Amino acid sequence: MGYSNLEACLLDLERTGQLLRIKEEVDPHLEMAAIHLRIFEQKGPAILFEKVKGSKFRAASNIFGTLKRSEFIFRDTLPKVKQLIDIKIDPTAALKNPIKTLGALPAAVNALPNGMPFTKPVLFEEILISDLPLIQHWPMDGGAFVTLPQVYTEDAYKPGIANANLGMYRIQLSGNDYILNKEIGLHYQLHRGIGVHQTKANNKGLPLKVSVFVGGPPAHSVAAVMPLPEGMSEMNFAGVLAGKRFNYTYVDGYCVSTDADFVITGEVYPNENKPEGPFGDHLGYYSLQHDFPLMKVHKVYARKNAIWAFTVVGRPPQEDTSFGQLIHAMTGAAISNEIPGLKQVHAVDAAGVHPLLLAIGSERYTPYLQTKKPAEILTIANHILGTGQLSLAKFLWITAPEEKSKDSKSNIELDTHNEAAFFKYILERMDFSRDLHFYTNTTIDTLDYSGENLNSGSKLVLAAYGAVKRILTTQIPDAIQNLNSDAYLIMPGVIALNTAKMNINLLQTLLNGLGTELLENLGVAMLVLTEDSAWMASDMQNFLWATFTRANPSHDIDGIDAFVDHKHWGCKGPLIIDATIKKHHAPPVVKDAAVEKRVDAILANYGY
Repeated sequence: MGYSNLEACLLDLERTGQLLRIKEEVDPHLEMAAIHLRIFEQKGPAILFEKVKGSKFRAASNIFGTLKRSEFIFRDTLPKVKQLIDIKIDPTAALKNPIKTLGALPAAVNALPNGMPFTKPVLFEEILISDLPLIQHWPMDGGAFVTLPQVYTEDAYKPGIANANLGMYRIQLSGNDYILNKEIGLHYQLHRGIGVHQTKANNKGLPLKVSVFVGGPPAHSVAAVMPLPEGMSEMNFAGVLAGKRFNYTYVDGYCVSTDADFVITGEVYPNENKPEGPFGDHLGYYSLQHDFPLMKVHKVYARKNAIWAFTVVGRPPQEDTSFGQLIHAMTGAAISNEIPGLKQVHAVDAAGVHPLLLAIGSERYTPYLQTKKPAEILTIANHILGTGQLSLAKFLWITAPEEKSKDSKSNIELDTHNEAAFFKYILERMDFSRDLHFYTNTTIDTLDYSGENLNSGSKLVLAAYGAVKRILTTQIPDAIQNLNSDAYLIMPGVIALNTAKMNINLLQTLLNGLGTELLENLGVAMLVLTEDSAWMASDMQNFLWATFTRANPSHDIDGIDAFVDHKHWGCKGPLIIDATIKKHHAPPVVKDAAVEKRVDAILANYGY
């Protein structure tokens, strides 16, 4: 069903046993976030905090905590959304099944934003930033943040909602050098539409007008994170997913979502920045303090009985994981249809999304050659790294399925979502002297501190195709055990070694001393250096998180018998990845023990 506001959604969830009301007064400083994390970890219900210390407003979180709950919230509109996306992907679908296509037309009408709503609930009252639930999520955070904002901006050259951008960029409400009630911090990263809008406003010498919407129909939050094709408006999508048109009006020259629970309006002036952060982010580390645009607050609005929507991010999986699952469920083959030859692509959530992409492509360029090697998948890899937010990928592992005859019984089903089997498939086939392709001195995700400067690092494409070159070991070879480095098998052919017991440079020297031939014959493909090899090998999620968030390809990858040939780096033997924590890395987020005890007492009353 389509919800007219956030409270309607929460009441519907409560009716079906999917809402927990916390009736005690809770502290927005760490306590609310800790309760959210505990409930999320147990795959629990959405949460409504009825009494927030220091604010008259209620707050809600974990609304999208599971894919099942998200699908429930959008149960009446998801089929139509998928249908419209399919038509966008394949325009001939309308011709193939016109009757089915006509059924999607009513949903398409909801895509038209409504600039003349009958009511304007969000304009019920004007308030101050200090009246809001000022939620601090992690102990080292720089202050209170908005974590489910819908940040609206317009194109200075083409003003109006038709060319507007709606994105989810965190907002710092308090702390640091911000003047409370007058200034807030606007954080946004690379490849975001708001950056284009600020550039255009700067070029015209104008401040960028910004409207921050919080709450409202749940579809509006999803629209703010939806990776839409160029030229498609988030407000159009919000209307289709909500089952009702996006209602808006203009107040003092600012666009206002009239169905939102809260709206903050303000201006960003050229070259006016202030330190923003730190903030415990979705890679599981703090994004540190850096200068970001300063937003000067104009007005803050709230609807009657407004509810503050928020989420908590940290080491994945968290609630934003469910956003990704919902987007995948809606878009299906959208990305693979956009990139010729691409069959599957998976941004690995356990590794923080952008640090690790797994992809399956096609190899159709040279079917006449008996010796198979990567060709088309290299073209596809370049296309992936030039497409939207996929361009933020740091490690891209890509392969293609083998061509088999119809009567073959050895076909292997590849699936990027089965990470261990996917790595095994590639490592069995990888030629380390040929299949490693580095991009140095390039941009990486703003939140990734494996590089030595903000937004700066390297990328690595590992593209393997062809016959099996090695049988991966399922045991720790004696030659490695004898190094006395606490070796643990992570998966076939991949071994974790402990640098806490041995100097990392000495360890690498000893590994090189073993030689390519020995290690290849023993079935070793990759060695990962870490301070805690037992921990890394104990869980695939630990390996994915620590290895790919902490390694900068150009600096932290080595190999047995490495060489450079005409500027191409390769090695004859196994790869060595240094996944240790470096001095320039951001610290990981850690819960506060005293707060956890208070949460124990609160949630004991609710059976959690």
